Amino acid sequence: MLVRQMLAGVAEAVELDANDLNDISTAVTEACNNVVLHAYGDAEGPLEVEVYACPGIVEVMVRDHGGGIPAAVGAATEKAGIGMSVIRTLAERSDFRVLKDSGTEVWMAFGAPQARAPEPFSDDELEAGPVDSEPGGAVKITIAPAPLAWAILPRLLSALAARAHFRTDRIADIQLVADALKAQVPASIRGSHLSIGISVEPRDLELRIAPLLAGHAKDLIVDSAGGLGPLIGTLTTSQRVATLGSSDDEMLALRLHDRR
Repeated sequence: MLVRQMLAGVAEAVELDANDLNDISTAVTEACNNVVLHAYGDAEGPLEVEVYACPGIVEVMVRDHGGGIPAAVGAATEKAGIGMSVIRTLAERSDFRVLKDSGTEVWMAFGAPQARAPEPFSDDELEAGPVDSEPGGAVKITIAPAPLAWAILPRLLSALAARAHFRTDRIADIQLVADALKAQVPASIRGSHLSIGISVEPRDLELRIAPLLAGHAKDLIVDSAGGLGPLIGTLTTSQRVATLGSSDDEMLALRLHDRR
């Protein structure tokens, strides 16, 4: 569900054709289902998805770090529900790779002639570290260029809040917070990437955004001109600001709780 919402946000941002989005979502969903069903057995583990929107093409990689799925992807695995035939049918190119240490990668390339490319950015900025300390089950995202985040983040927050049993009116509050962040955060971001961490518990959600320029995270939540203070104070349960490592960059964390 989260991956499909993310893809829908990317499609909106790059003006991807609806039919192309449907093909991409179907194939990527099959690859993600493979990880859920086969990679970790009865245990839990990470599911990693990378999306690259380029002129005329969208590439997606789905990775696990578990036992993977059989390298010989043929008739036997199709009967087990691996669904690689769906991926091969919908993608212009696909590649199944067994990782050296553990896990697998499924690479897929889809033609997208009508899609426009996002703004250019430095590849080095995608090497951003985690957003503060995060539990193992957290959703962690790095997005570049940063403006792409504002088509993706509201969708992810709404989906996660619904999964955490938030009431409809509280999900609407989360949308308002996302809209406010969209309006104010871009001027406070250092560089052209945005790192996002989201942790979810029943009726509780914490959103972490970084890297922000020194002093800007606090400015966003105080009651000052251009700040989010009044809205954030009303709609969020708590707010905190943290310094990232040895740098002066900051992280803004907002916790939202659905009181019942």
